[in-house]
Amino acid sequence: MLKTRTILGLAAALCLGASSAAFAEGDQPHIERNTWSFGGMFGQYDKAQLQRGFQVYREVCASCHSLSRIAFRNLVQPGGPEFPEEAVKALAKEYEVNQPPNDDGEVVKGPAKLSDRFPPLYANDKAARAIHNGALPPDLSVIAKARGLHYDGPWYLHPWSMLKDIVSSYQEGGADYIVGLMHGYKPVPSYKRDDKGRLTPVTETSGAGIEQCVSVTHGEHGQPDTCNQLADGMNYNAAFPGHQIAMINPFAAHSKDAPQVTYQDGTPQTVDQYAKDIAAFLSWASDPTLDQRKQLGWMVIFYLLITTGLLYIAKRKVWSGIAH
Repeated sequence: MLKTRTILGLAAALCLGASSAAFAEGDQPHIERNTWSFGGMFGQYDKAQLQRGFQVYREVCASCHSLSRIAFRNLVQPGGPEFPEEAVKALAKEYEVNQPPNDDGEVVKGPAKLSDRFPPLYANDKAARAIHNGALPPDLSVIAKARGLHYDGPWYLHPWSMLKDIVSSYQEGGADYIVGLMHGYKPVPSYKRDDKGRLTPVTETSGAGIEQCVSVTHGEHGQPDTCNQLADGMNYNAAFPGHQIAMINPFAAHSKDAPQVTYQDGTPQTVDQYAKDIAAFLSWASDPTLDQRKQLGWMVIFYLLITTGLLYIAKRKVWSGIAH
């Protein structure tokens, strides 16, 4: 019975891996993995990178996206950007939040304090959609936990890929997704039809018979392929599922001679660096206690190892005088 259950369990796992992989191959784009300072069992956040990432958020992302689950004090606490407290107090005063009710029960707005959270940009979702032509900019507080990578290899290797991620403690899928998204803004791919109506990718961007398609639906039973064109108000992104995203390229204005964000620590001012820094910052925003949890985890493991050794010594001492 145990053997039968084991076989059925393995079969179910393989089927689940196959279905997930099939979905990924059909709909999910491939996104490269990056090396992160906070990756793995020993990884910790890079304070300087988090500070740069917050700068990118403030100068590029904050005009559309809220960060409402993060309090100003979090920017000061160990394990995060660790900005000077006075600087964060000055930053908080730039924001207005609801104050405690006065003697008449009225709630008025006033400068934020360290204990306050970043205020939301919009009164509600409908107000946000009205401003952005129907699109709803997500709050970025937990975006790195809400997004991830999908396996896109052969189905029979999926279990081994999962095992590898478990052993390596891979949890940076959200950060890798954000970097891939920032690099995913490209021109809409061009295709050309053959005599049978099949669409083939080409390098030309204009000319007779050239079609720009965000994706292609292959025709069945000899039917011609369907070119899925970019919808009005949308932007092509190779890393976004469906390849159509309402958000414009946040770094479209960047150039080598006129960098969009100016770093003060000498770090290269490139789109790739911006993408990695904002991804690291949003990963911290999604999990501000990662450093402390990992430190506590290793302390617990060390404690359990010592306890195991003491128990073994005690067992040998107690049973040493008993004849076999």
